[in-house]
Amino acid sequence: MRLVFECVECGGHYLPPEGMVYPDGPASPVWCSSCQVSKRTAGLAEDPLLARVALAAARAALARRAAEGAEAAGTGRGDVRPSRPPLSRRARPGPGGVRGKLG
Repeated sequence: MRLVFECVECGGHYLPPEGMVYPDGPASPVWCSSCQVSKRTAGLAEDPLLARVALAAARAALARRAAEGAEAAGTGRGDVRPSRPPLSRRARPGPGGVRGKLG
C-alpha cells in the first residue's frame, strides 16, 4: 500500500511516488506537487519537523489499515448471503405450486 498525504497549503490529498522522488526532485510529505513547485520558486523550504510528523501520521494510518485488514480476514467467510433470492411459492415446481392449478 502507498502513503496518501494531505497538502497543508491547499488541503488536497495526493499520492506521491513510492520512492518519494519526482523526476525534478524529492517529493514533499507536506505539500502537493503544484504547491511544492510554487513554494520552491518562492524560495521557501518545508519545515523538517512538519515533514516528519506528516510521514509518521501516514505510516501510522497505513499500519492501522493493515491491522484492520488482517482482523477482517481472520474473522471467517465474511458475507455469506445467497447469490439469488429464494424462489417464491408461485415459481416453485411440484405439488403445492400455484402454476399447476391454473391449467
